[in-house]
Amino acid sequence: MYNPQLKTFLQVADAGSFNKAAEQLYITSSAVIKQINLLEDSLGLKLFERTHRGLILTEAGKSFYRDAKYIIGYCDGAVKRAKNAMQKQDAIIRIGTSLMTHRSFLLRYGLKYMSTVRK
Repeated sequence: MYNPQLKTFLQVADAGSFNKAAEQLYITSSAVIKQINLLEDSLGLKLFERTHRGLILTEAGKSFYRDAKYIIGYCDGAVKRAKNAMQKQDAIIRIGTSLMTHRSFLLRYGLKYMSTVRK
């Protein structure tokens, strides 16, 4: 649905360091650094200022952060809405009777029910 590097970017921005983000994502810090470097290269943007105290979002990074949050939220919502739509399909109920059971009440009820459903 979206580039998984976006989630890594958000995690790094929230954590403020590659190491903390790596722990939270259960991957190595070198993998996180590589993903961020690839993301920055593909976008042609510098998203973080790397300092000895940690990472700070650049102005471009702050803007991208807001949009990345929106993109991920919208994509996750789209999947959820699609799953809900799939579950709303009409359900069919089948009722069986035996030769010994009089079924006229079922037919009467079924026809009454069908007329209310179709209105």
